[in-house]
Amino acid sequence: MKKLVIIPAYNEQGGIEKTVRDVQRNAPDFDYIVINDCSTDDTLRVCEENRFRVVSLPVNLGIGGGVQTGYVYAWRNGYDIAVQFDGDGQHNAKYLGAMADKLIREDLDMVIGSRYIKKEGFQSSGIRRVGIRYFTGLIRLVTGKKITDPTSGMRLAGRDVIEIYAKNYPKDYPEPESVVAILKKGKRVDEIPVQMNAREEGVSSISPRKSVYYMIKVSLAILIAAMRR
Repeated sequence: MKKLVIIPAYNEQGGIEKTVRDVQRNAPDFDYIVINDCSTDDTLRVCEENRFRVVSLPVNLGIGGGVQTGYVYAWRNGYDIAVQFDGDGQHNAKYLGAMADKLIREDLDMVIGSRYIKKEGFQSSGIRRVGIRYFTGLIRLVTGKKITDPTSGMRLAGRDVIEIYAKNYPKDYPEPESVVAILKKGKRVDEIPVQMNAREEGVSSISPRKSVYYMIKVSLAILIAAMRR
């Protein structure tokens, strides 16, 4: 099976080399593509100097547009499996093989890497964990499915979901909304315990000032996605 790691990267000059090396070392049967989302730092230079495979966007599309670009690449190039993988070093490639095995063995459509099954490794801040539990409850309310880590950016998808996301993917804070969208289409989603790392470089796109907006926006997006067929 053809397997692809999609690495969205915006201003990740400090973490992108470590991320790609992790994939090359610990998931050698996966291809990878870095989606450089019009970074204003040296992300592209680092990729070019290391001869990494990279698609460099001419304008900044945001996290949703960058990830969707990766799914379009996966769909057009015939990949059977694609996995989102943050470019800041927070994810660990050693889990990718187990995620793919679970997807195939259990005939799933998506496998999410969850920090909150075994609660090992970096657990995010206390206030963010409260928000994550809130989204877990809201998603369970509208879909009947418990997702313990709905904001996880480490998600492995099969061919059907690749096609769905290549055609339509949320643009802003997309993880919870995009999970609801495929659950409402009857797709099979499960989780696997993983350990994540604290961000070493750069800053999160969700600042304390944006947290209230994030909660309201994502809640509305989840409710709208739940009403769609």
